[in-house]
Amino acid sequence: MANYEIAHEHLRELDRLRTNQESIISKINKIHAKLLKTMPELAEKYGDTLWMKLRNLYDDAKQFADEEDRVSQALIAQIETFLAPGQTSAHRKKSGGEQKRKRMKAEADTRLSSPSISLRCSTDHPVLVGDQVAAKISPENAEKDDWIVVKVIRFDRETNRLEVIDEEPGDDEESVQRKYKLPSTCIIPFPKASDPSSAPDFAAGSQVLAVYPGTTALYKAVVAAHRKRKTDEYYLLEFDDDEEEGVDGLPQRNVPFYQVVQLPEGHRQ
Repeated sequence: MANYEIAHEHLRELDRLRTNQESIISKINKIHAKLLKTMPELAEKYGDTLWMKLRNLYDDAKQFADEEDRVSQALIAQIETFLAPGQTSAHRKKSGGEQKRKRMKAEADTRLSSPSISLRCSTDHPVLVGDQVAAKISPENAEKDDWIVVKVIRFDRETNRLEVIDEEPGDDEESVQRKYKLPSTCIIPFPKASDPSSAPDFAAGSQVLAVYPGTTALYKAVVAAHRKRKTDEYYLLEFDDDEEEGVDGLPQRNVPFYQVVQLPEGHRQ
């Protein structure tokens, strides 16, 4: 079988796995929503049936996630064979002059453990399995805070931490998707892309944390122009230290409302 045919088969398999996983995650979240509405002392009324169903769904979700990881790594290796020699991941992602826009990777490569569904973060918004959120991956004693976009894969009830995965590979050839175990204080949920009216209304001059266009990294920015209507999809932002040669002042960039969050207190950049 030709290399391109093998890659195509991997893509089809990934699509199948993700479709199945989304279906399972939807079922898990529905059960969790039901349990959230039930007082703890009344939860026993469900008996063992609901809890067994939930556990089985978790088992299925883990199997699909493990299989997706295996197929993804095989696909990455296959794609590398199509690239010209010397064309590294770093060259494909950004030019060398954009070092400021590259985010740092955390040193620890933490592993997965016990699953659950959601956690309420400091914003009081529920975080569900499968959600994309902003996550601070830098150590507490770091000089700068590194925030990136990650996907929530489970909640470890014993440690009260979220298990997340950085779906964007690193800049070196051997990089793989990194997984982190983070407390709720390091997680900020994004507004729902499907509901612009529910997003925070940041006024002009507000300081925010936003995804820099073309990357999965978040940086401090100032709102140059707010959304005139709740249905508007973009903020006009000026990112700190985003100078461009030959341009007076900071360039103004359009960023979707669902990639803009409140600037955390004490943010270091």
